[in-house]
Amino acid sequence: MRQAAPRGLRMQLPTTSSPMPAAHILVIDDEPDIRSGLTDILEDEGYRVSTAQDAAAARRALSESPFDAILLDIWMPGTDGLALLREWVAQGELPQPVVMMSGHGTVETAVEATRLGAYDFIEKPIALAKLLITLERALEAAQLREANRALQKQVGSAFEPVGASPAFTALLAQLDRLANHDATILLRGEAGVGKESLARWMHARGPRANGPFVTVAAGAIPDEQAAVALFGSESGGEISAGLLEQAQGGTLYLDEIAELGAELQLRLSSALERRQILRVGGRSPKPLDVRVIAASAQDLEAQRAAGNLRDELYFQLNVLPIRVPALRERSEDIDALIRHYADVFAQRDGFPPRTYSPQVLALLRRHDWPGNLRELRALAQRLALLGAGPVTAAEIEPALRGGARAEAPGNESGGFGIDLSLTLREARDQFERAYLLQQLQNAGGSVGKLAQLSGMERTHLYRKLKDLGIDIKGSA
Repeated sequence: MRQAAPRGLRMQLPTTSSPMPAAHILVIDDEPDIRSGLTDILEDEGYRVSTAQDAAAARRALSESPFDAILLDIWMPGTDGLALLREWVAQGELPQPVVMMSGHGTVETAVEATRLGAYDFIEKPIALAKLLITLERALEAAQLREANRALQKQVGSAFEPVGASPAFTALLAQLDRLANHDATILLRGEAGVGKESLARWMHARGPRANGPFVTVAAGAIPDEQAAVALFGSESGGEISAGLLEQAQGGTLYLDEIAELGAELQLRLSSALERRQILRVGGRSPKPLDVRVIAASAQDLEAQRAAGNLRDELYFQLNVLPIRVPALRERSEDIDALIRHYADVFAQRDGFPPRTYSPQVLALLRRHDWPGNLRELRALAQRLALLGAGPVTAAEIEPALRGGARAEAPGNESGGFGIDLSLTLREARDQFERAYLLQQLQNAGGSVGKLAQLSGMERTHLYRKLKDLGIDIKGSA
């Protein structure tokens, strides 16, 4: 049975989901009432709790037992919470999420704690509803981080750039130098040149590699949902983290930001300038600790002149503009790229990899590739789906001319490139996939143009592409 809340704690109990099983929490605070009160509350919620009254006791506790999360008071005699946090960071990455607590906190203190790696900052007197939700989110974030590490080990070099041409080698050298810095980068280049893959490559090589990589695709967010999607929301004790908050401690990838409305551009600009976010319906801002990489295939200067891109946001993102070359400017990389994509789709779909003769490779090198890597990837995906064995010139020439669909050899297809021995649902999926791959190629790799050609609403189109296993994100 709970007793009256001690000084520094404020009763406001939510209905929360169960914490991760037997999660072990370390509470570090110099006030005995706070330590005792938090222990009672957290144990009632199913956590295991240990306490420490100062930095020395905290060091001993951490040397004796692992913890899943830490609640750390800032103002303590001797070594304070920020100094202790700096000490942990100097020893390496924080092994568990740290939530800071303070009765005399300022925005500057909160920003500094977040910059050092703290998961969040809670003001005293502590609202228990907020504490429990924050702790639950911190534990979930730690689990996701571990899952992300496991996934990175599994996929290995999934986003490793392919190509050794002089233009591409110079680009990679430049991005490699910038990977360890937090300055904002703007990747500029035609649609489909691989801007997002390059951003992910930089993220994986930088100090934020273990943090999240979150993409904000402005054109894919419905206008009426954009504010909540970006900044999150607070309502009736329910907290929903937006994309910016989900990127905490990692990289925020902003794609075609000129497609956001003017009001949201202003709000985003303010958040990036102040390094704070305010959830929709929220009262107090949260520190924002992200590295920003933006990307655009548009003429941003023309967008700015037309009033579609606010000046302040333009100048914030255009700190380090870097041009990504088009595929036709590094045609010597096509041989390695098409073989790479052939292997990717063969491994993913369980097909034997298709081979490309010197004659076919010469045809590919002579093509202009208006859709760049995205067009090349779509062609490789389509060839893997609709054929087997060596790729012939007859298969790819119509596609490269932008003409009719190339026939897959050896298919009794009734003229549609579909195996009529399949069930109706399987045949429909195969047709939809082949149709969308062809239209994507006709659209030069642009999803916006594909939406127009197919007559599909963009949000539904993204969902359909995902359902059919058509991966376009790696070739943005």
